[in-house]
Amino acid sequence: MTEQTLTEAPAAGANGLSARKLAGPVALVLLLGAILAIPIGMGDQFVYHIFITICIFAALSTAWNIVGGFAGQLSLGHAIFYGIGGYTGVILVNLGVTPWIGMFAGAGIAAIVAVIISWPCFRLHGPFFALASIAFLEVFRVLALHFRDLTGGATGLMIPLKIGWEWMVFRERLPALLIAFGMLLVCLGVAWVIRTHRLGYYLVATRERESAAKAAGVRTVRVRLAAVAVSAALAAMVGTFHAMYLTFIEPEAMFSLSFSIQIAMFALIGGIGTIFGPLLGAVLLVPITEFARGALGAEAIGLHGFVYGVVLMLVVLFLPNGVLGLVHRVAGVGTRGRVEPVAPPAIALAETRPPVGDTVMRIEGLQKHFGGLHVTNDVSFTLREGEILGVIGPNGAGKTTVFNMISGFLRPDAGTVSVLSPDGAWVQPTTPGDYAALGVGRTFQIVQPFAAMTVEENIMVGAFHRHPHVADAREAARQTAHRMGLGHYLDAEARSLTIGGLKRLEVARVMAMEPRILLLDEVMAGINQTDVRRAVDLMLSIRDGGVSIIAIEHVMQAVMSLSDRVVVFNSGQIIAEGDPHEVVRDPHVIEAYLGKDFVHA
Repeated sequence: MTEQTLTEAPAAGANGLSARKLAGPVALVLLLGAILAIPIGMGDQFVYHIFITICIFAALSTAWNIVGGFAGQLSLGHAIFYGIGGYTGVILVNLGVTPWIGMFAGAGIAAIVAVIISWPCFRLHGPFFALASIAFLEVFRVLALHFRDLTGGATGLMIPLKIGWEWMVFRERLPALLIAFGMLLVCLGVAWVIRTHRLGYYLVATRERESAAKAAGVRTVRVRLAAVAVSAALAAMVGTFHAMYLTFIEPEAMFSLSFSIQIAMFALIGGIGTIFGPLLGAVLLVPITEFARGALGAEAIGLHGFVYGVVLMLVVLFLPNGVLGLVHRVAGVGTRGRVEPVAPPAIALAETRPPVGDTVMRIEGLQKHFGGLHVTNDVSFTLREGEILGVIGPNGAGKTTVFNMISGFLRPDAGTVSVLSPDGAWVQPTTPGDYAALGVGRTFQIVQPFAAMTVEENIMVGAFHRHPHVADAREAARQTAHRMGLGHYLDAEARSLTIGGLKRLEVARVMAMEPRILLLDEVMAGINQTDVRRAVDLMLSIRDGGVSIIAIEHVMQAVMSLSDRVVVFNSGQIIAEGDPHEVVRDPHVIEAYLGKDFVHA
């Protein structure tokens, strides 16, 4: 396919693309309209109950999805926040306070509890948050049983039958449906706002590749805490209303592990990480189980668990992206990654490069031990403005360890890294976020794309560092993509790119941050000679744009073409430094790469 064909293809299919984009919102409006219209039209109290339950579960699952789907933090005890909202609202109602106020009090308490539980867990890796959520769910259940004077203990609490909108208690079901529907809209609206703004991009990036997100300046713990606080607050608000709707609460029901899993189940079945997947999951599953309960009565106890289990098993086997993923495929959405390879445009190099300036980074006496292994030993070197510094050495020489220390991913045991800030002061950053704030960006030896995001969205994560608004970040991402030869792939998912494309994408994401210092970790490894030449030209153009570069490379052709100076590592220390053509003839360097026998041959 020619470049011209690719340029003209969107215009030819513009009508079809517009129709597909319009079909989604229309289908959503019709679905939401049906949730209101069907029970009102039928007028049956049991049907009202089913659709109120749909709204409640869809709202709870949407709230869960903000932390479980967007942020990728599996919460198996989300009923903590639902229960806090329910008990707070009912206790305040017994004190004469309307649940319209009680729901906000419960939301505030739930958000604080969520942050307290989550903060230590989010600083660690692994299943700690999932385990902690289960543990604290049991803690709150036991506390509710223990403080009988406040919660009623195992006996539970009855809701005072004060009828009217002020108390959320009604003789008819329609007002309850309207409130439940309104809460569903609020949860969907909050989820949409989060996912389509910077926080949503940051959450997905953190879920996909936490290290790459940190390198892009994302405060990963902070954005996860924001997500869990919002999620907990929404769950608590729904919990307050559900308690008023049930007119009775008790600890086993309000702090139930099975209920927590049920909330997550709707998102998993409908489409985890999507805005409307939890709604679709609830619409599909709740009527089945509720009608079965109504038809079978006591014989249907536990049937909902069986139904959810069977449906979940089928979804995992045949629809790994959930029911919404199937809808997208049928509707033709998701074909955006099918783009024929296009050679990146030639890079225009400046006829004269800017002169090398003063030092912008100082590395002094870095030491690092892993147990008894001395990985780096008194490593010191500098980087100057507008310079490309090549870092070479055999495998295991300590190059990547040094890179991790000079980008904030690893704390040195001794020594310092100083970066010249834009205002001329020398600063010693400690975290990846500190380095990003000073204009230091890095790539990784093993490429770390945000696979579930498009090329454009990947680059936007970097662009948000300088452009907080979505429209500005999108424009900056598109300009960067075209400079990096990725303009034709903006709508393609990152996972669809070749290894060469992924390496270019990672460089593009970093360049969208508008860095002053660029750390490149073997960006030319595994690509063919043609792509190596293009990559060299790209690096030279970046340097000529005023960016200082430190590049770890094993491709000697690239090192010789790129580097103004070369630093050679072996066994954790620098054995040579200087002009690349002189360094490669150094006997110590030859010995490090080829052995003593070659030197003395």
